[in-house]
Amino acid sequence: MISVGILGAGVIAATMAKTINMMKDPEIRLYAVASRDQDRANAFARTWGIPKAFGSYEEMLADPELTLVYVATPHSHHRDHALLCAEYGKHVLCEKAFCANERQAAEVLEAFENKGLLAAEAIWTRYQPMRQMLWDVVHSGIVGEPRMLRASLNYPMETKERILRPDLAGGALLDVGVYPLNLADMLFGPAESWHAFGALSPTGVDMSDSMTLEWADGKLACLSASAACLSDEDAFIDCSDGYIQVRNVNNPQWYKVFSREKGLLVEQYCPAQLTGYEYEVLECAETIRQGKTECPSMPHRDILRMMRQMDDMRAQMGVVYPFD
Repeated sequence: MISVGILGAGVIAATMAKTINMMKDPEIRLYAVASRDQDRANAFARTWGIPKAFGSYEEMLADPELTLVYVATPHSHHRDHALLCAEYGKHVLCEKAFCANERQAAEVLEAFENKGLLAAEAIWTRYQPMRQMLWDVVHSGIVGEPRMLRASLNYPMETKERILRPDLAGGALLDVGVYPLNLADMLFGPAESWHAFGALSPTGVDMSDSMTLEWADGKLACLSASAACLSDEDAFIDCSDGYIQVRNVNNPQWYKVFSREKGLLVEQYCPAQLTGYEYEVLECAETIRQGKTECPSMPHRDILRMMRQMDDMRAQMGVVYPFD
């Protein structure tokens, strides 16, 4: 039995609680929640039917029945909270971005590998069936050779404190920019080079990002992410004889293939979802059963590569966190 505990009791934690309840998997149970506020933990537990509620993280982690911890706190706290889980011998599924920078991520991954524990990043698009479906159609040659990716993911979040504060690893890049960057990496592989520009807030975090990536074979990706405006969330893979449209970079729902000469060729919808989070939970559970320390859909080398890329992009933008 995989007993899941949720560390943190915010909005994204609620989505995970809802997901595990909907899964109704006899081998995976929603077991506990922890908050720094006992009343908040109690309220969260009542809402989602969770057996145990703790007013401290350490108290939950000391429970011998707990198997896997979903870390749902701000980016700035992922390193400390993940390392705390390792200290107590618990496997971790840590919300994206995995840490605030590559140095923190490397420290966490080393600790988990040394203890033989799973450490996974909850970048849900990496685990979903739509990932393979998109790869297959993009590289099928149905509309020729893929040459350019265009993708945007913008949400107005200027009133959210965690977005505005450098000490909480705020800004658009780690919160929403991570999705188009991961899409480009999944479809085209590791980029050779990149350039990033950011419109910074008075507090010094990036509110809007423009990112261009280049591959050795000439492919390009033109990506944008913003916490200050709204976009259509779509991605387009421009090919030599047509293009492919993907609905929702954050959680792909369908793709359409358009031929230069024939118009719409294919319209394919993603498999039915509970919330989309279920796939990362299922893969974590299976990886734990196999005694492995990393998920095949997001191995540690990919976690570190994406963190390294975002570190360099922040440096190009002039965004500095206190813990860099």
